[in-house]
Amino acid sequence: MMSSSYVFPVRHVVGLPVAGSEAQFPVRRVYCVGRNYAGHAREMGSDPDREPPFFFCKPGDDAAIVPSKPGAVTELPYPPQTSNYHFECELVVAIGKGGRDIPVEEARQHIFGYAVGFDMTRRDLQGQMKDAGRPWEVGKAFDYSAPIGMLHRAEDVPGIEQASIALSVDGQVRQSSSISHLIWSLSETIANLSTLWELQPGDLIFSGTPEGVGAVQRGQTLVGEIAGLTPLLVKIV
Repeated sequence: MMSSSYVFPVRHVVGLPVAGSEAQFPVRRVYCVGRNYAGHAREMGSDPDREPPFFFCKPGDDAAIVPSKPGAVTELPYPPQTSNYHFECELVVAIGKGGRDIPVEEARQHIFGYAVGFDMTRRDLQGQMKDAGRPWEVGKAFDYSAPIGMLHRAEDVPGIEQASIALSVDGQVRQSSSISHLIWSLSETIANLSTLWELQPGDLIFSGTPEGVGAVQRGQTLVGEIAGLTPLLVKIV
């Protein structure tokens, strides 16, 4: 008989807390939408015209994803090999029903819930890769690059696409916008993404960040807020 054992211990599945539930949301993959707010596209030196969305990924493991407990300040290690470590506050969409080639008008049926997330970025390394025409992984997919707050079920936040989104650093507001300013809506993003990959329950989508991104240093505290969701509090150590 073939053995079912493994040559080393298997890493556990990352679970995100769900508001009002003892059960956790098991993470499968993490997709991110690039430059999905016109203001952020401009500050990154790009044309914000409504071109087809583009995507990149972060690891779905417990090295990259950092679940945050409600009300607690989560410590986030300053990553190596960078001197330009940036925050990007985003609405995270959790997929509860899989599918391929999902029609836009049916996309919301595939959403389990929402959370506040930070797409932490080694901006200097990302820039070096962009200039060389190479992939962005070293700038986006490193350890502790995806802190995420508590998930709220979609039915509990019906007006999320009109919600305000903001991030402050040590009490000073650095990002302030609305989810309504997304270039590609949540439904359009899900529909487009599902033409490239078959989405599955457990997938997460970082939907994009508004303008105002910037660098943080050790000792600073970040607070991300989206109306209707539990805030995400992170301290850089």
